[in-house]
Amino acid sequence: ALDRISFRLNRGECVCILGANGAGKSTALKLIAGILKPDNGEITVNGRVACLLDLGAGFEPNVTGRENIFLLAKLYGIQEEQIRHKLEEIIEFSGIGKFIDAPLKCYSSGMYVRLAFSLAIHVEPDILLIDDCLVVGDENFQKKCIEKIFELKNKSKTIIFVTHDMNLASMLAKRGIFLKDGRVIYDGQIEKAFVYYTQMVGDIEGIVVIDNGRLAAVFNNGKLYLNWRDIPLSK
Repeated sequence: ALDRISFRLNRGECVCILGANGAGKSTALKLIAGILKPDNGEITVNGRVACLLDLGAGFEPNVTGRENIFLLAKLYGIQEEQIRHKLEEIIEFSGIGKFIDAPLKCYSSGMYVRLAFSLAIHVEPDILLIDDCLVVGDENFQKKCIEKIFELKNKSKTIIFVTHDMNLASMLAKRGIFLKDGRVIYDGQIEKAFVYYTQMVGDIEGIVVIDNGRLAAVFNNGKLYLNWRDIPLSK
């Protein structure tokens, strides 16, 4: 799934990983989280990792949301007493209300994410991994999540996230890593990573680039992007 990729992140850096479905983005996050082990090479992680990867991963659907908070906290290595001190704060942020005492199998996908995100940010991670799940839930909750991520950034937490939302990526990150077929094609400014994304993600027969050196128009399967000197003018 990944072929000799290599990158280093500094403490407090926020990085967006871009690429088509199947490029290896989620695999990279799972390797960093320790869910997968590499066949070759090394991964060095300094600090506690919290992650929002597969929707509902680690949850037990037959018990309540409240009980799941304690179950997931154990996976993060958090003592039960520590979680009890933050329990009401976690529940309040999730906005689930009385459903916190209902079995998770009754939850919608949005409620899953809200509970998982609320727990992940309240266990005080050094590194937060997010796999394209902030688009789930209503607009108000998405806004709360983004505000909380900025709060973590200001506390020098390291954030690595996967998204197909260019507006969200440019809002949160200055650095972008573009993956294609398991390899790093580009690692640098988020704006230039967008250029690779618009020109290489999608049905290749539906992509045409007209470039005069400074101004480029990219037609990608019914969408039009304009770039000036490799900087997007439009999203």
